[in-house]
Amino acid sequence: MTFSIAGTDAAGRFGIAVTSSSPAVAARCAHLRDGVGVVSSQNITDPRLGVALLDALAAGATAQEALDGVVRDAPTIDFRQLVVLDGGGGAAVFSGAHTLGTFGEGRGANSVAAGNMLAGTGVPQAMCDAFEAADGELEVRLLTALRAGLAAGGEAGPVCSAGISVVSGHGWRDTDLRVDWHEDPVAELGRILDIWLPQRQDYVVRGLDPAASVGYGVPGDER
Repeated sequence: MTFSIAGTDAAGRFGIAVTSSSPAVAARCAHLRDGVGVVSSQNITDPRLGVALLDALAAGATAQEALDGVVRDAPTIDFRQLVVLDGGGGAAVFSGAHTLGTFGEGRGANSVAAGNMLAGTGVPQAMCDAFEAADGELEVRLLTALRAGLAAGGEAGPVCSAGISVVSGHGWRDTDLRVDWHEDPVAELGRILDIWLPQRQDYVVRGLDPAASVGYGVPGDER
Protein backbone atom coordinates (compact mmCIF):
# COMPACT_ATOMS: atom_id res chain seq x y z
CA MET A 1 0.00 0.00 0.00
CA THR A 2 3.06 2.21 -0.50
CA PHE A 3 5.49 3.69 -2.98
CA SER A 4 8.80 5.31 -2.09
CA ILE A 5 12.05 6.64 -3.49
CA ALA A 6 15.47 6.74 -1.86
CA GLY A 7 18.00 9.20 -3.26
CA THR A 8 21.31 10.91 -2.70
CA ASP A 9 22.84 14.15 -3.93
CA ALA A 10 26.18 12.27 -4.27
CA ALA A 11 27.69 14.84 -1.89
CA GLY A 12 26.89 13.24 1.47
CA ARG A 13 23.14 13.78 1.80
CA PHE A 14 20.72 10.85 1.70
CA GLY A 15 16.95 10.99 1.73
CA ILE A 16 13.67 9.21 1.24
CA ALA A 17 10.17 10.21 0.19
CA VAL A 18 7.23 7.89 0.71
CA THR A 19 3.45 7.94 0.41
CA SER A 20 0.69 5.44 1.13
CA SER A 21 -3.03 4.85 1.50
CA SER A 22 -2.41 3.90 5.13
CA PRO A 23 -1.78 6.42 7.95
CA ALA A 24 1.64 7.51 9.24
CA VAL A 25 3.61 5.73 6.52
CA ALA A 26 6.92 7.54 7.11
CA ALA A 27 6.93 6.60 10.79
CA ARG A 28 7.09 2.91 9.85
CA CYS A 29 8.90 2.78 6.54
CA ALA A 30 11.66 5.42 6.46
CA HIS A 31 15.08 4.49 7.87
CA LEU A 32 18.23 6.63 7.43
CA ARG A 33 21.69 6.84 8.96
CA ASP A 34 24.46 9.39 8.41
CA GLY A 35 27.14 8.17 6.02
CA VAL A 36 25.50 4.75 5.81
CA GLY A 37 22.48 5.04 3.56
CA VAL A 38 18.71 4.89 3.46
CA VAL A 39 16.15 2.09 3.54
CA SER A 40 12.42 1.68 3.09
CA SER A 41 10.76 -1.32 4.72
CA GLN A 42 7.28 -1.43 3.19
CA ASN A 43 4.32 -3.48 1.92
CA ILE A 44 3.23 -5.42 5.05
CA THR A 45 5.78 -3.50 7.03
CA ASP A 46 8.28 -4.76 9.60
CA PRO A 47 10.25 -1.67 10.75
CA ARG A 48 12.87 -3.92 12.35
CA LEU A 49 14.10 -4.87 8.90
CA GLY A 50 15.02 -1.24 8.24
CA VAL A 51 17.26 -1.25 11.30
CA ALA A 52 18.79 -4.60 10.33
CA LEU A 53 19.60 -3.35 6.85
CA LEU A 54 21.22 -0.14 8.13
CA ASP A 55 23.26 -2.16 10.62
CA ALA A 56 24.52 -4.37 7.80
CA LEU A 57 25.42 -1.35 5.69
CA ALA A 58 27.24 0.22 8.67
CA ALA A 59 29.24 -2.99 9.04
CA GLY A 60 30.51 -2.62 5.48
CA ALA A 61 27.98 -4.54 3.37
CA THR A 62 26.86 -3.20 0.01
CA ALA A 63 23.16 -2.62 -0.59
CA GLN A 64 22.81 -5.99 -2.30
CA GLU A 65 24.84 -7.83 0.34
CA ALA A 66 22.79 -6.29 3.15
CA LEU A 67 19.56 -7.17 1.38
CA ASP A 68 20.69 -10.74 0.69
CA GLY A 69 21.46 -11.26 4.38
CA VAL A 70 18.10 -9.95 5.56
CA VAL A 71 16.22 -11.93 2.93
CA ARG A 72 18.05 -15.08 4.02
CA ASP A 73 17.44 -14.61 7.74
CA ALA A 74 13.97 -12.99 8.07
CA PRO A 75 11.33 -15.71 8.57
CA THR A 76 8.44 -13.63 7.16
CA ILE A 77 10.34 -12.13 4.24
CA ASP A 78 7.75 -13.17 1.64
CA PHE A 79 5.43 -10.46 3.02
CA ARG A 80 7.99 -7.65 2.72
CA GLN A 81 9.13 -5.15 0.13
CA LEU A 82 12.52 -3.57 0.82
CA VAL A 83 14.38 -0.68 -0.83
CA VAL A 84 18.07 -0.06 -0.04
CA LEU A 85 20.51 2.68 -1.09
CA ASP A 86 24.02 2.41 0.37
CA GLY A 87 26.61 5.08 1.10
CA GLY A 88 28.30 4.55 -2.25
CA GLY A 89 25.07 4.91 -4.19
CA GLY A 90 24.57 1.16 -4.70
CA ALA A 91 20.94 0.08 -4.76
CA ALA A 92 18.89 -3.07 -4.19
CA VAL A 93 15.19 -3.96 -4.08
CA PHE A 94 13.33 -7.03 -2.84
CA SER A 95 9.63 -7.80 -3.36
CA GLY A 96 8.43 -10.91 -1.57
CA ALA A 97 6.05 -13.49 -2.98
CA HIS A 98 3.16 -11.94 -1.02
CA THR A 99 3.78 -8.35 -2.12
CA LEU A 100 0.36 -6.75 -2.55
CA GLY A 101 -1.27 -6.00 -5.89
CA THR A 102 0.68 -4.64 -8.82
CA PHE A 103 4.26 -3.87 -7.81
CA GLY A 104 7.44 -2.64 -9.46
CA GLU A 105 10.79 -0.96 -9.04
CA GLY A 106 12.85 1.77 -10.68
CA ARG A 107 16.51 2.79 -10.78
CA GLY A 108 18.50 5.92 -11.48
CA ALA A 109 22.11 7.00 -11.17
CA ASN A 110 21.50 8.26 -7.61
CA SER A 111 18.09 6.81 -6.78
CA VAL A 112 16.02 3.68 -6.36
CA ALA A 113 12.25 3.34 -6.00
CA ALA A 114 9.64 0.66 -5.46
CA GLY A 115 5.96 0.33 -4.74
CA ASN A 116 3.06 -2.04 -4.27
CA MET A 117 -0.68 -1.86 -4.97
CA LEU A 118 0.26 0.43 -7.83
CA ALA A 119 -1.86 1.65 -10.71
CA GLY A 120 0.90 0.40 -13.02
CA THR A 121 4.36 -1.12 -12.90
CA GLY A 122 5.96 2.02 -14.39
CA VAL A 123 5.28 4.25 -11.38
CA PRO A 124 8.64 3.67 -9.61
CA GLN A 125 10.70 4.30 -12.75
CA ALA A 126 8.77 7.51 -13.39
CA MET A 127 9.81 8.60 -9.90
CA CYS A 128 13.49 7.89 -10.51
CA ASP A 129 13.42 9.61 -13.89
CA ALA A 130 11.90 12.72 -12.31
CA PHE A 131 14.39 12.69 -9.45
CA GLU A 132 17.38 12.44 -11.78
CA ALA A 133 16.07 15.24 -13.99
CA ALA A 134 15.27 17.62 -11.13
CA ASP A 135 17.57 20.34 -9.82
CA GLY A 136 17.90 21.95 -6.40
CA GLU A 137 17.76 20.70 -2.85
CA LEU A 138 17.54 16.97 -2.26
CA GLU A 139 14.21 17.43 -0.49
CA VAL A 140 12.77 19.23 -3.52
CA ARG A 141 13.99 16.50 -5.87
CA LEU A 142 12.40 13.84 -3.67
CA LEU A 143 9.10 15.71 -3.60
CA THR A 144 9.28 16.09 -7.38
CA ALA A 145 9.65 12.31 -7.59
CA LEU A 146 6.59 11.73 -5.40
CA ARG A 147 4.56 14.05 -7.60
CA ALA A 148 5.77 12.22 -10.69
CA GLY A 149 4.72 8.92 -9.14
CA LEU A 150 1.22 10.28 -8.60
CA ALA A 151 1.12 11.65 -12.15
CA ALA A 152 2.11 8.21 -13.45
CA GLY A 153 -0.89 6.69 -11.68
CA GLY A 154 0.32 6.28 -8.11
CA GLU A 155 -1.47 3.69 -6.04
CA ALA A 156 -4.55 1.94 -7.28
CA GLY A 157 -6.51 3.97 -4.69
CA PRO A 158 -6.01 7.37 -3.05
CA VAL A 159 -2.98 8.05 -0.85
CA CYS A 160 -3.55 9.50 2.63
CA SER A 161 -0.09 9.96 4.21
CA ALA A 162 3.38 11.01 3.05
CA GLY A 163 6.81 11.97 4.36
CA ILE A 164 10.28 13.19 3.45
CA SER A 165 13.37 12.54 5.57
CA VAL A 166 17.00 13.55 4.89
CA VAL A 167 20.31 13.10 6.72
CA SER A 168 23.34 15.27 6.04
CA GLY A 169 26.05 14.13 8.46
CA HIS A 170 24.95 16.14 11.50
CA GLY A 171 23.88 13.19 13.64
CA TRP A 172 20.13 13.57 13.15
CA ARG A 173 17.55 13.97 10.38
CA ASP A 174 17.90 17.62 9.42
CA THR A 175 14.65 17.24 7.48
CA ASP A 176 11.92 14.97 8.81
CA LEU A 177 8.47 16.04 7.61
CA ARG A 178 5.32 13.94 7.79
CA VAL A 179 1.69 14.21 6.81
CA ASP A 180 -0.04 11.40 8.66
CA TRP A 181 -3.65 11.67 7.40
CA HIS A 182 -4.83 14.07 4.69
CA GLU A 183 -6.96 14.05 1.55
CA ASP A 184 -3.98 15.29 -0.52
CA PRO A 185 -0.88 14.40 1.52
CA VAL A 186 1.72 15.07 -1.17
CA ALA A 187 0.41 18.58 -1.79
CA GLU A 188 0.32 19.21 1.96
CA LEU A 189 3.87 17.87 2.26
CA GLY A 190 4.93 20.38 -0.38
CA ARG A 191 3.31 23.21 1.55
CA ILE A 192 5.14 22.20 4.73
CA LEU A 193 8.43 21.81 2.85
CA ASP A 194 8.12 25.38 1.55
CA ILE A 195 7.86 26.55 5.17
CA TRP A 196 10.66 24.32 6.39
CA LEU A 197 13.48 24.70 3.88
CA PRO A 198 14.25 28.40 4.53
CA GLN A 199 14.63 27.54 8.25
CA ARG A 200 16.40 24.18 8.00
CA GLN A 201 19.95 25.46 8.41
CA ASP A 202 18.96 27.64 11.37
CA TYR A 203 17.90 24.51 13.24
CA VAL A 204 21.16 22.78 12.34
CA VAL A 205 23.08 25.72 13.83
CA ARG A 206 20.93 25.61 16.97
CA GLY A 207 21.91 21.99 17.44
CA LEU A 208 25.62 22.41 16.72
CA ASP A 209 26.34 25.91 18.07
CA PRO A 210 23.38 27.42 19.94
CA ALA A 211 25.31 30.55 20.92
CA ALA A 212 25.60 31.41 17.23
CA SER A 213 21.98 30.72 16.38
CA VAL A 214 19.61 33.36 15.09
CA GLY A 215 16.52 34.48 17.00
CA TYR A 216 13.77 31.95 17.35
CA GLY A 217 11.00 34.21 16.07
CA VAL A 218 8.51 33.28 18.76
CA PRO A 219 6.78 35.36 21.46
CA GLY A 220 9.16 35.95 24.37
CA ASP A 221 12.33 35.80 22.26
CA GLU A 222 14.15 39.03 23.06
CA ARG A 223 17.01 38.70 20.56
